[in-house]
Amino acid sequence: MSSVKDYFSTLGTGIVSLLKGLSVTGKEFVTPKITEKYPENRETHKYPERFRAVLELVYDSEGKHKCIGCGICEKSCPNGTIHLETKMVDTPDGKKKRKLDKYIYDLGSCTFCQLCVTNCPQDAIRFQNDFEQAVFTRSKLVKQLNYLPEPAEPELTPEQKAELEAARLARIEAAKKAAAEKKAAAEKAAAEKGAEGEQPKTE
Repeated sequence: MSSVKDYFSTLGTGIVSLLKGLSVTGKEFVTPKITEKYPENRETHKYPERFRAVLELVYDSEGKHKCIGCGICEKSCPNGTIHLETKMVDTPDGKKKRKLDKYIYDLGSCTFCQLCVTNCPQDAIRFQNDFEQAVFTRSKLVKQLNYLPEPAEPELTPEQKAELEAARLARIEAAKKAAAEKKAAAEKAAAEKGAEGEQPKTE
């Protein structure tokens, strides 16, 4: 008798479980589908702004970027994904300026942690959401981010050149005057010291 009771109890439990499963399946039949139709909808699909796919330099409408080659992003990267090469150039006003020469980024070793973007003081880099970066060799994952030619340094006007030259000559004259005053003061101090040494001693 107990075996018959156990049989119907187990059968009832199975039927209840089956109905629960069928209810879940039935709900999925009427639930709107969220399957992406990639790559058919490649042109119209909107990717989330927070999605990180590949690093890039931020260029403005004039083809200039904000990177000053400080190297903070390179130092912030936990696994050496970024490598910067810089160079020193002469500006029209006669000063030295460090400029970015090559910004090398290895997408294959990037963990997309965004420490480089967060620590950049110039907001010169960002992550874009173009995820189609599949290649056949790892060497192609190494990218040079400053791909646009660097614009030339702006030329100074004749008036600006004249002002800079006048300021340079004024600094030179001021330095000469300061050196002469320092030398005269030293000579005067030496003469006074020598005069004190020549005075006769009194008993």
